Amino acid sequence: MLEKIGLQDTDTLYVLGDVLDRGPHPIKAILKLMEMPNAICIVGNHEYMAMQCLGFLTSEITEDTIEKLDAREVANLHNWLSNGAAPTIKEFHALDEEMRQAVIDFIQDFPAFEEVTVNGTEYLLVHAGLGNYAPAKALEDYTLHDIIWCRADYDTKYFEDRYVISGHTPTQVIKKNPRPGYIYRTNNHIAIDCGCTFEGGRLGAICLDTGEEFYVEKE
Repeated sequence: MLEKIGLQDTDTLYVLGDVLDRGPHPIKAILKLMEMPNAICIVGNHEYMAMQCLGFLTSEITEDTIEKLDAREVANLHNWLSNGAAPTIKEFHALDEEMRQAVIDFIQDFPAFEEVTVNGTEYLLVHAGLGNYAPAKALEDYTLHDIIWCRADYDTKYFEDRYVISGHTPTQVIKKNPRPGYIYRTNNHIAIDCGCTFEGGRLGAICLDTGEEFYVEKE
């Protein structure tokens, strides 16, 4: 995709979360992004699940550390494992201790959302949507759960004066989408998760300067 869009040093690449757990080499993707000063990664629910568990996974597994695990930590790890953590954990453990900590520090700095203005048009970039939406509600009043777990309501126009760009929900499962697996636009929503890790899916990107859509088919 980077080759296809011809990303320049003067461009800004926004990644809307779920770099981890998606595809066979999530840590390789993270390491690439760590080398890109013009890439801004927004936290997704998979990064959040990882942050709840990677600290424990960096420590030596002994009887003592296992005994100190509380029920919530066990539940967090079970939840993450059931949501595709295996490739992330495998690659993470292959790193040396210094790089493991560097990866954790990098992900911990992911913002919850970004507000961007391009050619006079305002955009709100979030991973999932705005759960518990209310028209007069300030962005700062939404919880992290609202933003990274709650799927966007595409039947509701959140804002009259800005577009909300989100991932999280593969466009294949949006019922009214006439082009499943491609970027979906409606009611000032732009949904860009084109289900690239699923059968028939692809990776999608959009240029905010031109509105052009880019796709890379799953190999």
